[in-house]
Amino acid sequence: MDINVAIIGSGYMGGGIGQVLALAGARVALADADAATAQANLERLLTESRQFEEQGLFPTGATETLTRNLSAAESLEQAVAEADFIEEAVPEKLELKRSILAQISAAARPEAIIGSNTSTISIADMAVAVEHPERFLGVHFSNPSPFIPGVEIIPHAGTSEQTVAAARRYVEETGKETAVVKDVTGFVLNRLQYALFHEATQLVEEGVAAPEDIDTLVRTTFGFRLPFFGPFAIADMAGLDVYNFCYQSLQTDFPERFATPKILSEKVEAGQLGTKSGGGFLDVPAEQLAELIAYRNKAYVKMGQVLKELGPAPLDSDA
Repeated sequence: MDINVAIIGSGYMGGGIGQVLALAGARVALADADAATAQANLERLLTESRQFEEQGLFPTGATETLTRNLSAAESLEQAVAEADFIEEAVPEKLELKRSILAQISAAARPEAIIGSNTSTISIADMAVAVEHPERFLGVHFSNPSPFIPGVEIIPHAGTSEQTVAAARRYVEETGKETAVVKDVTGFVLNRLQYALFHEATQLVEEGVAAPEDIDTLVRTTFGFRLPFFGPFAIADMAGLDVYNFCYQSLQTDFPERFATPKILSEKVEAGQLGTKSGGGFLDVPAEQLAELIAYRNKAYVKMGQVLKELGPAPLDSDA
């Protein structure tokens, strides 16, 4: 990965993103509120890397690679001067981000791509602070960024296709997976995450189950599937007619909260019931069904073995 990168905001998230890019071969300059903070965070990242190597979480030689590719800049201006890609990772405050982005775009080369690691703030609302806003977009890593493989790529209406393609290429060269989503409140990751959390809190408030029991059910049932399949693949395998019936049952007590999605009704009315009919959201061909089921079963067994090997998390009451 032969590019120059600047990370503006070298704290936990920004520093982790810097590790990811530097391990992939990019030359990464860290900048923060002052040079001393950037230097302290650089030293923290190298110490972390040594620990991760000892724990088998980073490959052997990772710290040597980071020592070679990571540096602390004296200033934001110095960090971005020769950068091909710049990732802003300062706290989630719109005015602060706008201020930093204005400084970045004034000091960076006009062709440099600028990304923001925001998880909630509208990309368009920040783009007004960027010179040449066609080179600006959201590049949203998840915590902890060295170990979570997915990254949201979020163009605003004025982002160029070339910028999206380049940002995806940079991220995917680190081994991460990207998904391009529209610039809407919460994007995709947090809309889904907070929808689940909202329903979980409703169950607690209604006295249906305790938080510990809800967590147990999520991680041992549908959450157990999620490392391998997203919600549409899971629905297709369960049968969209089954989902349609379950929505009708839920509406007995929660008519508005669990209104049947229009897109689901349309699929069922068209006879597209998922893998059982050879059509659905993902439209898996019938000849692939046996292979899919075999993969699913193997994946779940392997996941069970990994969880037994790791043992319960330290927050588990049985730990």
